[in-house]
Amino acid sequence: MRRTTAPAAGPAPARPGPRDAPEEANGVISGAGPAGPLTDRSGRPAAERDTLRLRQTPGRPDEPPRYAPEWLRLREPADAAARAHDLLDPLRTRLAELPTRADGLVVHDVGCGTGSMGRWLAPLLDGAQHWVLHDHDPYLLHFAAVAAPRAAADGSRVTVETRRGDLARLTPDALTGAALLTASALLDVLTGEQVGTLAAACAAAGCPALLTLSVAGRVDLTPAHPLDAEIADAFNEHQRRTGMLGPDAVDATAEAFTEHGATVRTHPSPWRLGPGETALTAQWLRGWVGAAVEQRPKLREPAARYLDERLAACAAGELRVVVHHTDLLASCRPTGGVS
Repeated sequence: MRRTTAPAAGPAPARPGPRDAPEEANGVISGAGPAGPLTDRSGRPAAERDTLRLRQTPGRPDEPPRYAPEWLRLREPADAAARAHDLLDPLRTRLAELPTRADGLVVHDVGCGTGSMGRWLAPLLDGAQHWVLHDHDPYLLHFAAVAAPRAAADGSRVTVETRRGDLARLTPDALTGAALLTASALLDVLTGEQVGTLAAACAAAGCPALLTLSVAGRVDLTPAHPLDAEIADAFNEHQRRTGMLGPDAVDATAEAFTEHGATVRTHPSPWRLGPGETALTAQWLRGWVGAAVEQRPKLREPAARYLDERLAACAAGELRVVVHHTDLLASCRPTGGVS
C-alpha cells in the first residue's frame, strides 16, 4: 500500500499501514532493485534511501517503510504552492451546508505523514475544527501532532487527535460525524480495491473528500534530454507495480466516487521547480531516476550519466521541472451522519 523503494513523481508521505495493523487512538492535543542501487557521481544511492525513508523492522521485509520527516519537510512548500485553490470555494460551499457542531468541523486526514495537509488547509477554512490524523507510523504522528495548526482562518480553535491505523479500517462508522476526509499524495499508491473502499466509506457517511497531489504520469524538464521520455515511462511502470494505481489513480477514484453518486471535480496541481527549489529538485531527481532503473535495469548506465547531467544543471540553476499532479474533490450526498 506504500512505495517500497524510491518516491513517486511527487514523493509521498507515509501511508496507512498493512491490513493487520491495529487501529488505536494515540491522544488528543489542543490547539534498490535486483541490480543494486544506482549511484550518482558522489557515490550516493540515487534514491537517497537513508534520507527518504527509515529502515524497516529487521525480519519484517514486507513491512511498509517509514518516510523520514526531513524529506516531508523538504517537499512541504512545493506541495502547498501546488494544491488547487480553485477547489476550495466548492468545498467551503459544501461545508457551509452542514449542521453546526459544538466542536466545529471534524476532518479526517488519512496517511497524514507529518501533517502538512492540515497545516495547509486548516488556516484556509473558517470556524472551529477538530482534525483526526491517521497514519500507521507513530513516529510521523508525533511530528504531525506537535506541528499542527492551532487556529482557523477566522481565529477559531483547531484541535488535533491522532489515530494509528490502516486505511482498510476506515469504515463508515469511523467517519460518523465527519465533515471532510482529506489525503495528500496518497491515491497513486492505492489499489483499485482500496480506492473503492475509501469511496464507499465516504459515500455511506455522506462525507466529502479532498484528495490532493496524485501523480498524473507526466513530467516536463527544461532543457529537454533524449532520455526524458524513457525514464518517465519506466517510472510510471514502477508506479503500477504490485497492483497500485499509480498515474491511473485519479481516473479510478473519480469513477469510484461517481458510482456512489458523488459530484467529482478535478484540477491540475503541478509542482513547478526552478532555481529556488534546487534541494527538492535534486532529491526528486534521484528518486525518480532510481525508480526507473529499478523497473528497467538495462537503463542503469545511461541513467547514471543522465542523472549526473541533470544534477549538474540543477546545481547551476539551469534546470526547470514541472511534475504534474491532480487534485480531486468528491462531494458525496449528505446522509444526515454529520449532525
